[in-house]
This record gives sequence, structure tokens and C-alpha cells, in this order.
Amino acid sequence: MRSLQRNMRTMWYRLYQASDLLTYTDEYGNELSIGETGQTYSDPVEIKANISTASGAVLSEPYGRIPDYDKVIATSNMNCPIDENSVLYIDTEPVRSDGEWSAHDYIVVRIAKSLNDIRIFAKRVDVS
Repeated sequence: MRSLQRNMRTMWYRLYQASDLLTYTDEYGNELSIGETGQTYSDPVEIKANISTASGAVLSEPYGRIPDYDKVIATSNMNCPIDENSVLYIDTEPVRSDGEWSAHDYIVVRIAKSLNDIRIFAKRVDVS
């Protein structure tokens, strides 16, 4: 009963891969650094999980103190690779346009693993 198929919804995640130094090419063809870093993520991966309705509060329950969150994703897949650096597409689908993926709508604020399941606490973000 902990992971009934009828309770699962489709979502996507992207795993953090690296932090790259952003560069640009000047009018002479030289590649120059702008002094900032950009984050690189994997391509979106589809997953099915039990996603709670919108909620949020600071908890100090079985998993310790958990910061403010909007949704809880529960899965019994103990090999789920989502970590606290991942970004999520829950209310939107990832769309590729001009070689770039559309903006994600949630970030992971906490991962709580138990013996039989993983709880992922996600916070809604507005990415421009």
C-alpha cells in the first residue's frame, strides 16, 4: 500500500553535474571569462512517484527538522538518484527549445530516507 500505482504521478528530475565558468567570445575571437559560474544539469529523466498536494511547514518529526517546503514526494524506489542538488519539474513538463531546457519549477530542500522509502521535500521556485 505504500506505493500504489494509482497514487503515482509523473514528474521529471535533472541531476546536478558541474559548475562551469561562464565565458563569452569578444569581437576578436578571444574566449574570455565573465567571472561567474553557471550550473550544468543532466537531461530530464521521467519518474513516477507519490506527490503530495501543496502544503508547507517546518517539521521536527521523524526525520528531524525540515525547512519550509511545498510538496513531499514519496517513492519506495531506494535507488532513486535525486539528491539535494537536483531540480524538479512537477507542475510543468520540460521542453527543449533552442538547445536549452525550459525552467524547472521546484528545487529539493531535503531528502529523508527510511528503511522502506525515500521522502523528497521540494520547494516551488520561479526561475526566469
